[in-house]
Amino acid sequence: MSSDKLSVLVVCLGNICRSPVGEAVLRHVAKERGIDITVDSAGTSNYHIGEDPDDRSVAICRKFKVPIKHSARQVHADDFRRFTHILAADEANLRNLNRVKPRDATAEVRLWGSYLDNAPIPDPYYGGMDGFEEVYHQCVKLSNAFLDEVVGKSTQGVE
Repeated sequence: MSSDKLSVLVVCLGNICRSPVGEAVLRHVAKERGIDITVDSAGTSNYHIGEDPDDRSVAICRKFKVPIKHSARQVHADDFRRFTHILAADEANLRNLNRVKPRDATAEVRLWGSYLDNAPIPDPYYGGMDGFEEVYHQCVKLSNAFLDEVVGKSTQGVE
């Protein structure tokens, strides 16, 4: 990816819950704000490679009319050069990313929450739909905070 164009990789553990929702929401919020961006997501583990997002992730995105389509994959070394930003869902995934980050990495690797309140995105996998809805709303706030810092403040927030 060219460093001229904003490109983001959203990362969680398995790439079926938090990061695909984050990917879909960030892409949607950026589009609503008229920002040209490339967004993808991946997991630090190989647990779910090739799988679709969790049904609850898909359901919550559909509820808010946010398109979601993704096939789970694991973070690769070239992601650290292809993307301008890599956003970790929580501290454990941030540590894993920093552990595997190549020396020639060009991407800025940060906790996504560091753009707002430093809060991790909790893993909703073992809970119910309420957890997925909380993740969705947190991703909306984090998307706006990230874009505000990296691109500039918006005159309109996207809910």
